[in-house]
Amino acid sequence: MIDFKEIFIKQISDMTSKEIQVNDIRRVIEIPKNSEHGDLAFPCFILAKTMKMPPAIIAKELAKQLAHPLIEKTEAVGPYLNIFFAKKSGSAHIVNSVLETGEQYGCSTTGKGKTIVVDFSSPNIAKPFSMGHLRSAVIGQALANIAEKQGYQTVRINHIGDWGTQFGKLLTAYKKWGDFDKVKESPIEELFKLYVQFHEEAKDHPELDDEARLWFKKLENGDEEAAELWSWFRADSLKEFERIYRLLNIHFDSYNGEAFYNDKMETVVNRLQQEQLLTMSDGAEVVTLPEEELPPYLIKKSDGATLYATRDLAAAIYRKETYAFDQALYIVGQEQTVHFKQIKAVLKRLHLDWYEKVTHIPFGLYLKDGKKMSTRQGRIILLEDVLNEAIQQASANIEAKNPSLENKEKIAQSVGIGAILFHDLKNDRMNNIEFSLKDMLTFEGETGPYLQYTHARACSLLRKTGALPLSEAGLENAYAWETAKLLQQYPNKVKQAYNQLSPSTIAKHLIDVAQAFNKYYGNVRILEKDNELQERLALVKAVMIVLADGMKLLGMDAPEEM
Repeated sequence: MIDFKEIFIKQISDMTSKEIQVNDIRRVIEIPKNSEHGDLAFPCFILAKTMKMPPAIIAKELAKQLAHPLIEKTEAVGPYLNIFFAKKSGSAHIVNSVLETGEQYGCSTTGKGKTIVVDFSSPNIAKPFSMGHLRSAVIGQALANIAEKQGYQTVRINHIGDWGTQFGKLLTAYKKWGDFDKVKESPIEELFKLYVQFHEEAKDHPELDDEARLWFKKLENGDEEAAELWSWFRADSLKEFERIYRLLNIHFDSYNGEAFYNDKMETVVNRLQQEQLLTMSDGAEVVTLPEEELPPYLIKKSDGATLYATRDLAAAIYRKETYAFDQALYIVGQEQTVHFKQIKAVLKRLHLDWYEKVTHIPFGLYLKDGKKMSTRQGRIILLEDVLNEAIQQASANIEAKNPSLENKEKIAQSVGIGAILFHDLKNDRMNNIEFSLKDMLTFEGETGPYLQYTHARACSLLRKTGALPLSEAGLENAYAWETAKLLQQYPNKVKQAYNQLSPSTIAKHLIDVAQAFNKYYGNVRILEKDNELQERLALVKAVMIVLADGMKLLGMDAPEEM
């Protein structure tokens, strides 16, 4: 596909090759906020020193020389060189590129032959799936989808939290206060109550923590009762999680959790000993990291129990050996930043040169009343409750606006889930988000349902015209041109989203596309039977393709009717 920005860059480069590098030109090219000021603009300040001329004079000189069949006119406005592309031929190039490639539009071969491992979601078993778990799940799924769009072989891993001292606490709580029948009937709910009760009781009875450590040690040593209870808790938790993942359109290639690495840790510990990296600290074995100014990395506690830190090292090495990854992404909250710096530092000390391929993708939190949601304190909002509420509200909207719609239940689910997904992904991943069910379930404005409705509107226009052939000619209309320009930017936005590991780049761009198309729809009689009907429909179909593909990357459905 022709890249309009690259055309402009080459024109300037050809005229200024002695004074400036191509990458410097690319870096400063701007898209004017007001399209009346052109489609692209080049600030000539950076040429003033080498050309020994005022920027405004340089802009005028370049405007006289610049010429290309796809460039309609040039303007020198003060120090800026502005260009206007030819709308008719330009939109024809853009729309036809989208129509010819279809769902492949925006694909890249950047990752061809390369593998990326994406570790995301990774909830702890025996705890309910809360809003606090949402961000890792949806950001990770979107990044995996975007990586595949760039040509990478992607391995999705759910590193389930199914080991560690918290299970000693749970086993202690169950043995003291648990009711078999209640847990059997409602496992996650009852186990969660027991977990919260343990922390409440431990405030006044610290000896409970000692009991919990003993129970976890039993579990590590293969005690039959401890292992049987643990297996029960794990199996029922995975059933619960799977139901949520199906609602969110999320799938995994591996559910190997922390327990999977129990028999792989000793090899890692021996390797650390061989490299003389282990030192004793208050009875515990640690790797000190003074060069990186990081705290010591705890490998074994004073009682000999291993930690998730040890298992994370084992997991990284196992994944490299198993998948031969070119990149390993860990979608984990920003509070774990130091932990991942420690992992990379230890891998480096083990002379594993691929340590640089391990990348932590941090993100902000969902807050409740300005505070982090806490499982221990019972301050959580159940994700399934939020999803069901969203689906119910979508269903009510459909019933009010389009009661005769077929497949209402399926579409209500797509719209409700889409609202939750998009509300998360349109935010920069580093931002904290204050939980607001009202904001999440608002279907007007810059929302998932707005995108889905725009896509359905495009589908409706195409249905009304049947199998009318689409034209290869373009459109002069200004609203059509603004829409086409945004379609042309889509492949670069996908690439940018991958390079910056930021799904919000795509989410925000899709809103721009939908808003531009809706302005076009509101100002142009698209279905009028004149000599440009086919061209208008071609643009409609191109919009439909880009919106559907972008929503798919974000994990959303794209209903054809709403």
